[in-house]
Amino acid sequence: MRAVIAVTTVLCAATLGVGCSPSPSGAGDIVVFAAASLRSTFTALGSRYETDNPGTTVTFNFAGSSDLVAQLIQGAPADVFASADATSMTEAVEAGLVSGGPAAFATNTLTIVTPPENPSGITVFADLAWPGTQLVMCAPQVPCGAAAARLEKAAEVTLSPVSEESAVTDVLGKITSGQADAGLVYVTDAAAAGDKVTTVPFPESSRAVNHYPIALLAESARPEAAQDFIDLVNGPQGREVLAAAGFGEP
Repeated sequence: MRAVIAVTTVLCAATLGVGCSPSPSGAGDIVVFAAASLRSTFTALGSRYETDNPGTTVTFNFAGSSDLVAQLIQGAPADVFASADATSMTEAVEAGLVSGGPAAFATNTLTIVTPPENPSGITVFADLAWPGTQLVMCAPQVPCGAAAARLEKAAEVTLSPVSEESAVTDVLGKITSGQADAGLVYVTDAAAAGDKVTTVPFPESSRAVNHYPIALLAESARPEAAQDFIDLVNGPQGREVLAAAGFGEP
């Protein structure tokens, strides 16, 4: 399931391929499709954009990057696409959805999260393969899942998750609700969860760095406004917000 929100409105949920976002009416109103891990940072940047451009609205669709590409290919209207990996952006480029060249704006890595106090005693990446461990991770086609697969190969560890989710926020939700012993999420999501989880860093994480690209979409109805938002993300204010959330430099 994907979620579509406007910065100034309440959450609107819909199934894949069914739009629920309002059609922007202002000259500077834009629709941004962004990876689920960008929810907090992009919502903050959307608010800044609206402050700097009175009377405009940024409407967000946050979901797994692969789901977002599928929606765009099916004709979902949007102005900007920000992916959690280069693979999803490449798919969008090859489908003719992107105008110009994508630009990397951040990096992210995975970390282990457990319920508070880490009741299963997980301390290293290999512990996730313990028999009986209720592990949750992203599905392989999702950027966070692809990163996890690279880590498995690098660490020579085979993981057997009890659930594979379509977005990293869904993995985090399984942990904060106590439905699993451990999960693999981005360091930024772990930081945002605060004391709702215990974070277990592991050195192998540096072997699977995800690079986040952003691009103007070819069918954008408001390309100038969309480019202004992209410039905000790539500029000093965007870097400040992203760094505060734990994202690395592109």
